[in-house]
Amino acid sequence: MLFSDVQLQTWLAAFFWPFVRIGALMISAPVFSSRQTPVLFRIGFTLVLTWVLVPVIPPPPVVDAFSHEAFVILLQQILIGVFMGFILQMVFAALIFGGQVIAYSMGLGFASMVDPQNGVQVPVISQFYLILATLLFLILNGHLVLIETLAQSFHTFPVAMTGLSQNGLSEIVGWASRMFTAGLLMALPVVAALLLVNLGMGVIGRAAPQLNIFAVGFPMSILIGFMLIWITLPDVMGNFSQLLDEGLSFTQQLLRIER
Repeated sequence: MLFSDVQLQTWLAAFFWPFVRIGALMISAPVFSSRQTPVLFRIGFTLVLTWVLVPVIPPPPVVDAFSHEAFVILLQQILIGVFMGFILQMVFAALIFGGQVIAYSMGLGFASMVDPQNGVQVPVISQFYLILATLLFLILNGHLVLIETLAQSFHTFPVAMTGLSQNGLSEIVGWASRMFTAGLLMALPVVAALLLVNLGMGVIGRAAPQLNIFAVGFPMSILIGFMLIWITLPDVMGNFSQLLDEGLSFTQQLLRIER
């Protein structure tokens, strides 16, 4: 059997370009990009997902593998995959930011542990929120919605030299502000309550100077902080679910996918 160069390039392009976009998403998306997920599993899952999607997506263009057109197509596939995962990373980062604000207000800013997903030191409160958010993300089938959005993106943004525009990139950068506003919204009830506690401790210390307020106030702030975290936990997870839905909706809007 003889195969021409055009046939080989067509077969390779039909598999390689979707593989690049899917691989970029696996590298950047939450849960999939976690350091606890083995690299071989990610590679194998990317290969299987590409093999499943190739027959149902529009055929990619046939270009020379060493031409500037191929480089532009490669760059577009990487950008689309990375930014789909980056938007969800900002959703999880909002929860981490809110946990950091709460930890510093409680006096637990020094109590840090390694985040297994990103490999950096975060306060224990942020790690607690992140574990619950990851479980909630899987329970709500967020990973399945993300894969479905990825499959639909090949129809709205087929493999070509055109892809995300400059306006789309500007919208992604602008949406990053939601990370800080949502994080503060999640942490605001606990921070406001702890501020009142600290004001009360200051009044007590002023009224009774002989009382060692530092020995009493520090454990009291931690105890009240844990109680407030337990009370506000349903609202925090509810805000996270809403922000997750906004992130997925923004991704679908960016890729021109109808819900």
